[in-house]
Amino acid sequence: MKDAAKDKVYNVLFLCTGNSARSVMAEVLLNREGRGRFRAFSAGSHPTGQVHTYTLDLLRGLNFRTEGLRSKSWDEFARPGAPELDFVFTVCDNAAGEVCPVWPGQPMTAHWGFPDPAAFVGSEAEKRAFFAEVFRMISRRISIFVSLPIASLDRLSLQKRLDALGASNKAEA
Repeated sequence: MKDAAKDKVYNVLFLCTGNSARSVMAEVLLNREGRGRFRAFSAGSHPTGQVHTYTLDLLRGLNFRTEGLRSKSWDEFARPGAPELDFVFTVCDNAAGEVCPVWPGQPMTAHWGFPDPAAFVGSEAEKRAFFAEVFRMISRRISIFVSLPIASLDRLSLQKRLDALGASNKAEA
C-alpha cells in the first residue's frame, strides 16, 4: 500500500505583478528541482503579456524547457476547474501588497520577495548578470523548499519555515 502523503504532488503558484521574470524563474526551477513532487505555476496580478527576453535567454542557456511559458493573470488560478493549490508564494513586493483572489484548496502562503531584474538599470551585460543573480537567489530558496519534510510537518511548523525562507531572502537581496 502506498503512503498517500509521501506520494502527494503539491501544486505551487508563484505570483508577481508582471509574470515576466521572477515568478517564471521560480516556476521552471521548482518543476525541475521538485522531481515530480511539485507542480509549479506562475501568474501575475497585472501580467505584461510576455515573458521577458532575458528570462527566456537565461533559462534556455541553463537547459530549462521554455515551451509553453507565458505571462498570465492570476485570475486563471482562482476560476472553477483551476488546480487546487497547496502553496502560493509572492516573489515581488508589489504583488504581496495586493488583495489576492480566493485560491481553491486553502493553500499555505508566504512572501519570498526578490529584486526585480526587469527594473534593473545598466548595460545589457549588467542587466543579464542581474537576471542571473536573481535566478541564483530564487534557486537557493527553491532548493531549501524542496528539502523540507512537508508531509511530516504540522501546518503551523510548516508556515513558520515558509516565512523564515522569505525572511532569509531579505538578508541576501
